[in-house]
Amino acid sequence: MEGDRQDPAPAAPPREHLQLLLRRSREAKNCAYCPYSRFPVGAALLTASGEIFSGCNVENACYSLGVCAERTAIQKAISEGHTSFRAMAIASDMGDTFIVPCGACRQVMREFGTDWDVYLTKADGSYIVKRLEELLPLSFGPEDLKKV
Repeated sequence: MEGDRQDPAPAAPPREHLQLLLRRSREAKNCAYCPYSRFPVGAALLTASGEIFSGCNVENACYSLGVCAERTAIQKAISEGHTSFRAMAIASDMGDTFIVPCGACRQVMREFGTDWDVYLTKADGSYIVKRLEELLPLSFGPEDLKKV
């Protein structure tokens, strides 16, 4: 399956794809189900084949059963046969602070490589970009299981 190919170093998405990725993350944020935290988050994931999958956080009265936007987007992409990713944009209403993925999301993202871009945004739409390997240095991944 083409979505399973691991490219050595994916290039940054073209500007039009980047703008769409950022917009889709903001749109996904508007769908968040967060009655407890009132902290909506949206994410949009760009696959190696150019498709975009979005996700939002979904909370639950049993707090530990909630799921973050980043993992929702990844799970949607995986369920459609994609396992190679180029970039993810994350959006929230945090004001003057860039949204960052939680530790659990970073580890789930890491499952699919370290050489992709993560666009961290502020509520005003400004962003910074980090490589996943910067967000989770010295990480543990699938290749480590082959060392035993």
